[in-house]
Amino acid sequence: MANPKLIVFDCDSTLSSIEGIDELGRARGPEVFARVEAMTHDAMNGKLAVEDVFGERLRIIKPRASDVAAVGRQYIDTIEPTAAATLVALRASGWTPLILSGGFRNAIRPLADYLGIPRVEAVDLFFDAAGNYTGYDERYPTTRSGGKPEVIRALKAELSPSRIVMVGDGVSDLETQSEVDLFVGFGRYVERAKVKSQARAFVHSLAELPGLLT
Repeated sequence: MANPKLIVFDCDSTLSSIEGIDELGRARGPEVFARVEAMTHDAMNGKLAVEDVFGERLRIIKPRASDVAAVGRQYIDTIEPTAAATLVALRASGWTPLILSGGFRNAIRPLADYLGIPRVEAVDLFFDAAGNYTGYDERYPTTRSGGKPEVIRALKAELSPSRIVMVGDGVSDLETQSEVDLFVGFGRYVERAKVKSQARAFVHSLAELPGLLT
């Protein structure tokens, strides 16, 4: 499609109520979960740089391929209740949805398939033949601060969208505001003060989006 209208969604705490990395930590017991969750909160609230926690959380967890598959199922079980209907309405108005996440493509893909979103921009995790964790794509932009704006710029260069909108809950999403036509902060699951105060629009349900984008 020439010059599409792109609507780009964060995944964790936006399309789904969970944070995938925290759920991977939960599978390792309460102590690991507590450490990982605290690091995630600090990064999403802008207290820590993404690159300061990204690899460290994975080093602590060492997720198995089966753990990642389980989180993929959790994403679908915890989907934002208006997401599917909202996507139908947005597509009917000519919008093309994408997912852009600092999470893991392996886990997000099932949710994207469930919602009919072909393209997922996220971090690949790597496993050996036995399903043991061997690493992640350290070069992918969303492993560091400023990564989401970098991906948005690449999407604009590739697709030449007529409009581009970003929807998300975190400071890493807010960073895209200068690169998109509209950034919409999302607060159904977590209302982050910096995002709410600086976003040009802020919603608590994805069902509010079609009305904003007419």
